Amino acid sequence: MTGQEEVQYKKMTETPIPRLITTMAVPTIISMLVTSVYNMADTFFVSKLGTSATGAVGIVYSLMAIIQAVGFMIGMGSGSQLSRLLGQKNQKEASEIGATGFYISIAFGLLLTVFGLIFIDPLMRILGATPTILPYARDYARYILLGASIMCASFVLNNLLRGEGKATLAMVGIATGGVLNIFLDPLFIFVFNLGIAGAAIATVLSQCISFIILLSFFLRGKSLISLNIRNVSRQAKVYISILKTGLPSLCRQGLASISTVALNLNAAVYGDAAVAAMSVVSRIFMLMISVLIGFGQGFQPVAGYNYGARKFDRVRQAVKFSLVWGTIVVVVLGIIGFVFAPQLMAIFRKDDAEVIAIGSLACRCQSLALMLAPTGTICNMLFQCTGKAALATLVASCRQGICFLPLVVILPQICGLLGVQLAQPLADVITLVICIPLLRNFFVQLKKEEARKTA
Repeated sequence: MTGQEEVQYKKMTETPIPRLITTMAVPTIISMLVTSVYNMADTFFVSKLGTSATGAVGIVYSLMAIIQAVGFMIGMGSGSQLSRLLGQKNQKEASEIGATGFYISIAFGLLLTVFGLIFIDPLMRILGATPTILPYARDYARYILLGASIMCASFVLNNLLRGEGKATLAMVGIATGGVLNIFLDPLFIFVFNLGIAGAAIATVLSQCISFIILLSFFLRGKSLISLNIRNVSRQAKVYISILKTGLPSLCRQGLASISTVALNLNAAVYGDAAVAAMSVVSRIFMLMISVLIGFGQGFQPVAGYNYGARKFDRVRQAVKFSLVWGTIVVVVLGIIGFVFAPQLMAIFRKDDAEVIAIGSLACRCQSLALMLAPTGTICNMLFQCTGKAALATLVASCRQGICFLPLVVILPQICGLLGVQLAQPLADVITLVICIPLLRNFFVQLKKEEARKTA
């Protein structure tokens, strides 16, 4: 083990848990916040083009969620294994996992580009575009699809850096592109007069900058692993293990996309104002939930490293610390969202009273349910980073799949638009009920493993 590897190993397995998770979580929270802010910037600037254009952002967000799903599946699949392998001091296999994940992400991204551009109009309709929203959605989606491979690869590089405990480097790459996007949006939309296509071009250019920065860390030896193409595995089991470990992320992100489609389709029954309102609410809560996800992503490599090193007491401490502080953070955010819901909606469509009214109620309902989210998020990430892929997939599928999809279809039949607004909050409640016994059982199993280790 080299000096750099030894220092990193000691940091991840000996630093007090509260300080370690905090130092890991702060950069990832900043990364998630910047990403959410630039997504909201897209919505804000595009909203100046009209209600239909605002709705188009929500439609294409489903497509971006698909791209993210692929990127996160491969990134989390390789990053989670990377943490455990480095915890076991297995440097060679860690580089093999990292390089394999990086190159297959580029291949998957290119496939998304080709098929997405060929079937762009049918795809936009499937995602919920109305006839008035379709032209805007098509213009926005075309450029997003062209950047699919860069986006996928960036997610993988980000997760590999976090997996080895280099959260600050991951933050620099992601945050730089996000900040740049905020400045490029008005330039391309209004100064260059490119309209909604300008927002998409700004997003893709920003993602390219993030990719270059992230890749440079690996090329300059800042990472513990090598992405040399010679490290790409020729064994099918390596690819299967990456996809299997990353399946929970695919389910989480993929179901987020499907749930957004279902939300758009059910909201479209009530007009463009309903689609725009729910699109804005989704962006607001993406910002809030990103804080929790960022916290969880700071927790994940800590848990994975120490689980691989068989330091089970530190894994237990990490879970408890993350649950307590994650809950405190989202309670504060939930109160803000509940109290200032109309003002938050007005930021985007202050001249459309219907959008504000529909969005405010949905925002308040989701603010109350947000306080239940930490258990599901930490539970999902814990199972994933400790190699319990089946349980992680189940938990990842709950919030926006198993629980949400039936509700968003059934509730509007019973109580109309209110059903669309209540579907996600009720899904959060059910998800919490499912996660509690699973988490309790994990602690029981952890004690058994600890006893075997002692024996």
